[in-house]
Amino acid sequence: MVISSVVKVSTVAMVSLAICSRCEFDGRVGCWIGNQKGKWNKLAAAAVPASTKAPKFRMSISPMASSTALAETQWSSRAKFYTEVLKDAREKFMQEISFQSKDQDISLSKALLYIAYEDEAFMTFNREMDAYSLQNERRSASLASDSLDWKCVEAMPLDGKNMSEWMAELDSIAREVEVELVPRDIGCHLVEVLDAVNVVLFKSRGFKRSSVILDSKCSYLHSVLSSGYCSAILLSVIYIEVCRRLSLTIVGSRIGKEFLIWPQTGNPEELFKVTSGHSLFGIVNGKCVNDPRSMASDINSNSLSELEIATNRDIIGIALANLMRIHWKCASRANHGLMLTSPLRSVDKSDEKFNKANPSRVPLLRPQDLRLAIMASQRLLILQPHNWALRRDHGMMLYYSREYEEAVQELSICMVFAPEEEAEVLEAFVEKLHLLRIESSWKNQGCTGRLTVT
Repeated sequence: MVISSVVKVSTVAMVSLAICSRCEFDGRVGCWIGNQKGKWNKLAAAAVPASTKAPKFRMSISPMASSTALAETQWSSRAKFYTEVLKDAREKFMQEISFQSKDQDISLSKALLYIAYEDEAFMTFNREMDAYSLQNERRSASLASDSLDWKCVEAMPLDGKNMSEWMAELDSIAREVEVELVPRDIGCHLVEVLDAVNVVLFKSRGFKRSSVILDSKCSYLHSVLSSGYCSAILLSVIYIEVCRRLSLTIVGSRIGKEFLIWPQTGNPEELFKVTSGHSLFGIVNGKCVNDPRSMASDINSNSLSELEIATNRDIIGIALANLMRIHWKCASRANHGLMLTSPLRSVDKSDEKFNKANPSRVPLLRPQDLRLAIMASQRLLILQPHNWALRRDHGMMLYYSREYEEAVQELSICMVFAPEEEAEVLEAFVEKLHLLRIESSWKNQGCTGRLTVT
């Protein structure tokens, strides 16, 4: 069945192309090699000499077999290529948010674009893997024929543009603001500058917050710059980046579920003056400021100075947390009400709920969205390594992905940082999970560690 083949192939891709996974593609025809250290298995590659002597006998190869071998060789090359892209994107992201550099030197736009590059490479690889599986089944589909001749992740096209072109898009918006300021006074007041930014972003460019909660496109910077529809945090990032190009510092703070931004100014009262029925602070931050149900509605010029300013790393972390939450919701959409911590609730030493409900029956989730959520949590843990709740959520996602050994490791580390009552719950779950890991290893005995993609 075509569906069965696609599911098997996608599952392999999901495991193997994760940055912290234990499997890699060995560069040969349809063969995945397990490697505990997460590096290339040189032994498998050495099994086939680089140059072989011509055989002394003739072999007749049909045209179909010849074309199949060519497609498989092409597929092997593309698989290895995308694996390197994923690694490169993750490394560049880590370099950008490195704690060895000053926070003000971190580029929000570059960090978010590297996130988009990694996720897009993973999704593109999955699409091509599905096409390859379909080709094997029907012999009618064809692999993507576009050339992968770019030599670095920054040159990879995202919606037709590379890294420098997306950065230039932000420069272009800033220039449009400068043009908007030309007819105004030469020594433009702060309010005039912000008003010009609002005109360009919200009127000329048509940026607005999306009402679709589960649309992941609203959480990737390149998609937002293309469509204009974005999440609150991405809209804030664009506003900050444009104003930075105008030598205007914009700061922000998380208030409840909202993220508010405003310029650093010694006179915050001017941001709350009502003109044309709205305050500039309200126009910049949207309807949440005027919504009595929102904590943002209580902010005024006096309380503004009391808010804790978010660092660039904090802002990137908020964007990643939103992305992780969206992909998890998409992954678990078919399991209404399922939460990451749901299995922990049924683990209680005083009852047998966990034992009666077969623990090996992990709910079936959408594999690609689940892997994207795991990738988001991996990057978030780089920023917040001591966040026990985040590590717990990461471990639970690994559990749902049936990566029991990795889940045990993450949840065990989590117990060190977690409050005592939470650690007790986790300890009981980890004990059960450890048994699952052993049971899983027994079932896999006799396997050679190699999965063949056919």
